[in-house]
Amino acid sequence: MEVEYASGPVEPDSLSDSLFSGDEEQTGIDEVKAEINGNWIASSINEAQNNAKAKRRLRKNSSRDSGRGDSVSDNGEASRCGVTMPTSPKGKFLDRKSRSGKGRGLPKKGGAGGKGVWGTPGQVYDLEEVDIRDPNYDEDQENCVYETTVLPLDEKSFEKTVTPIVQEYFEHGDTNEVAEMLKDLNLGEMKCGLPVLAVSLALEGKASHREMTSKLLSALCGTVLSTSDVEMSFDKLLQELPELVLDTPRAPKLVGQFIARAVGDEILCKTYIDSYKGTVDCVHARAALDRATVLLSMKGRKRIDNVWGSGGGQQPVKNLIKEIDMLLKEYLLSGDVKEAERCLQELEVPHFHHELVFEAIVMVLEATGDATFKMVIDLLKSLWKSAIITVDQMKRGYDRIYSEIPDINLDVPHAYSVLERFVDECFQSGIISKQLRDLCPARGRKRFVSEGDGGRLKPESY
Repeated sequence: MEVEYASGPVEPDSLSDSLFSGDEEQTGIDEVKAEINGNWIASSINEAQNNAKAKRRLRKNSSRDSGRGDSVSDNGEASRCGVTMPTSPKGKFLDRKSRSGKGRGLPKKGGAGGKGVWGTPGQVYDLEEVDIRDPNYDEDQENCVYETTVLPLDEKSFEKTVTPIVQEYFEHGDTNEVAEMLKDLNLGEMKCGLPVLAVSLALEGKASHREMTSKLLSALCGTVLSTSDVEMSFDKLLQELPELVLDTPRAPKLVGQFIARAVGDEILCKTYIDSYKGTVDCVHARAALDRATVLLSMKGRKRIDNVWGSGGGQQPVKNLIKEIDMLLKEYLLSGDVKEAERCLQELEVPHFHHELVFEAIVMVLEATGDATFKMVIDLLKSLWKSAIITVDQMKRGYDRIYSEIPDINLDVPHAYSVLERFVDECFQSGIISKQLRDLCPARGRKRFVSEGDGGRLKPESY
């Protein structure tokens, strides 16, 4: 196309509006011709801006609108050029719209795609097979087994770790839980220190703690400990007896009982004590071995099983009732209040002291003389002042008597009158309160006809 330059003034209408009237350089020349005396004509500036916008719009939508003849300007009108745009070969590949027919708004890959997604809900992955052709494949890696390594405990960390476990065991009494916790630890050479630590803590505790320790050693032997570990631990205990006596004067006697119980539980061989004959120089160790020998020489397996007594909340209720009954009978024979208090405390059942109150009052109701009456009042008064029996336990014992007095009266005809007299005496001694005294049931006597009530019995009052 040849362009003629006019020598005269340029008319605005003579400028072309076509987008494809020439290449960009020719367009730049046309724009230069529109300048007159260094000023641009307003209409030509607007047309140039519109043409540039239309070009950018066409470039952007070339892939989307491939095959469409008309281009769209900013105001939505078709271009005036009427020239059909060539179709782009990359149009359908660069199109980001869905062509699968599923429509818009649906998640990609059925919800299995996206950041942080490991697959569709409910999908179960199988074991991934190792690719032998993988350049990072290592044949030895398939047979590799990974295990957690726990370092063995030293003496300081052993005492710091195992002591809370044993103390917690004294609270719950579950040997299986202790065994599981100890299996997670690498005791190493400190296995023989476990019985030593447990026995040392039990020496400072109650009789029930010593019974629980004997059961713990019997349960751990064969799973966590071996018989050789148990023998080494008792050897160490005999060597440390001079130091244990400083804190627990009865340590030789108690350690001897532990040895006898261990032999009875078959975690120590029967020849263990015989191996020390003639080789012991320590007085305390000799006393412990003598104590164990005496206990083992007694006939009957039951004596060794009850070497720590029959107290503790883990004992059956029937055994506790039997022990309390024997305690009261021994007290009525000896009259030693202090011994009765000591025996009651050794049972270690403060929640069961109401049974002693109940059984003592029943003995008073069944007794024929006043000796039992006075001795029981003295016993209850001493137990009340020393706070061995609490207010709740005392009240519960009396409530049980009040509720069962009709049945007791069938065997003991004068039970109501004896109970009234006993309750009044306890109130005067300060054992029970006035409110508890007023709750005592009273059975009315049979009235005479002359008294005007026809010989009817009075109803029981509470």
